[in-house]
Formats: sequence, C-alpha cells, structure tokens
Amino acid sequence: MKKLINAPDKVVDEALAGMAAAHPDLIRIESPNIVVRKDAPRKGKVGIISGGGSGHEPMHGGFVGLGMLDAAAPGAVFTSPVPDQMLAATKAVNGGAGVLHIVKNYTGDVMNFDLASELAQGEGIEVASVVIADDVAVKDSLYTAGRRGVGGTVLAEKIVGGAAEGGADLATAKALVEKVQDNVRSMGMALTSCTVPAAGKPTFEIADDEMEIGIGIHGEPGRQRMKLASADEITEMLATPILDDGPFSKGDSVLVFVNGMGGTPLIELYVVFNKLAAILKDRGMTIGRSLVGNYITSLEMAGCSITLLKLDDELTRHWDAPVRTAALRWGI
Repeated sequence: MKKLINAPDKVVDEALAGMAAAHPDLIRIESPNIVVRKDAPRKGKVGIISGGGSGHEPMHGGFVGLGMLDAAAPGAVFTSPVPDQMLAATKAVNGGAGVLHIVKNYTGDVMNFDLASELAQGEGIEVASVVIADDVAVKDSLYTAGRRGVGGTVLAEKIVGGAAEGGADLATAKALVEKVQDNVRSMGMALTSCTVPAAGKPTFEIADDEMEIGIGIHGEPGRQRMKLASADEITEMLATPILDDGPFSKGDSVLVFVNGMGGTPLIELYVVFNKLAAILKDRGMTIGRSLVGNYITSLEMAGCSITLLKLDDELTRHWDAPVRTAALRWGI
C-alpha cells in the first residue's frame, strides 16, 4: 500500500485539520469531527446538512459553504458517522428555521441520521429528512435496502442549498430535494479497486483486462463483471439503464454529471461526456447544465459514474444560484 498518510487511524482527523487550514474563510471544524460553515448558524435560514463515510472527497465536507451545505458529518473511511456527530452538526447550524438532513441511502447513514433527528427534535429543533436513492444498478446491495444514494446527492445539495440561501422555508426545501430524487438517476463502473487505509489491501480483486459495471462507491458489486470495453461502449452501458429507468423523454433538458471515482483523469471523463452528449442528442434531449470532475469518489478507484437530472425552471434557477465551497464555486 502506497499512500500519502502518516497512520491509518489518523487519516480523517489530519485531513479535516488540513481542510480547516486551507479554507479558513469557508469552514471551521468542531468536535466531534464535523465540518461547519464559518458563519453558521444564520438566524432565520434553514440549515442544510449531510454526511457519510470519508473517502468520497470532496463529498461532503468540500460542499460546505455559501449556497450549499451548512455542515457535514464525516465518519471514518467508508463508515457512517455516528449520531453524536449528526446531532452536533444539526445544533451547530440551527438558526431557528429548522434543519434539513440529506441522507444517502446506506443502512448505517439512514439509521444514525434517524436517531440524530429524534434527539434534535427532543431538544426543540425542527428537523426534516430526505433519503437519496438514485443508483439504478441494483435494487439492494451489501449496504442498503433499496437503491444506493450516489451522484444525485451532490445535485440535491447544490440545488437545495441555493434555495435555502434565498430564504426557502423547511417544507419548501424538503419538497425540492424530493423533487430532485424523483427526477435523478445514476450508475457507475470501476476499472480498479481501491485500498482503505485501515485494511491495507484492495477492497476487491479485478483483473487487468476486466471491469465492473454498476459498482457502488464503497466497492460493492455491480450488475456484472466483464472484459474491458471502449469508453463509448461503457458509456452506452451506463446511460441506457439510466434513460430507460428514469423520467426522461424527448424534448427534456437534463443536467449531465460525469463523475470520476478518484483515479480517473479529466481527459477520460470528457471522452465519456462526448459519447453521452451524442446519446442524448439521438434521444432528442438537450444538455441544460453540466458538471464534470471528481466530486463523489471512492478513494483512488479508477472508473466513473453518470448522473442525469431532468431539469425544469425551478431546478435550473437554484442550480445556477451562487455557490462558494471548497469544491464548487460560481456566481460569486
């Protein structure tokens, strides 16, 4: 194992300290290991928080800031944060207008966020929660009941963050995330495994001439393992199930998100985007907005995921709203 670390059990703590040192104008780190927007809580603003295991950077801590998340609760690598972290994050961003939890559909995340919500409401904080489950690859996995929550989470956080910054109340913010969930679909693939620092060995074995279609962000098995194909063929394998499953039809405008899994260079992601654009054109759809890069990763895994969101004027407006975080910045 070759990694830029000091000790496996210190990776998350030292990374969070590094984030705070790099972005003191955006965030602060509070105990027990939560990333909080520097100016939180903001009186009268709905607080938006999310969280999950570390190792998927920049999600979620890199999305804390103006126009996106107010706080994030990072667990150990590929491990759900504990309820105490989620409760602390909820309290840290409570400005009196309630707090929205955006939860990826993984059993530990859902269970711990539910408990934190109950505890927060017991302290008089109004809390609403929405679970993101957008992965079309498999219905159930090693970590979920139902579909996994993946790339759609990033889009939901940005869109609802823009709305909350503009003064949306808690019910409106919750409904907006539910709208994203209803209209977003994702699917990913892997060329290589990744190595969790504490494990010291690859999460799974895959031959040099193989790939896994439908992989999860923790290395969970996908739909099938097969011989390596071309980028165009891989894009077809990911895009077709998404388009066939989702609410997409001729004439739609879509947000196209091509995401790297951590070890894939941008040049390859743009090759995928090129084919995806042709597929959408053939189906009579237009690309209304786009995002390309490493935004929800699996450590150093090579591979990519595709996320498509059917847009309307409301979703587009909040996507375009100003954002200033470590990972996403525009309109400022």
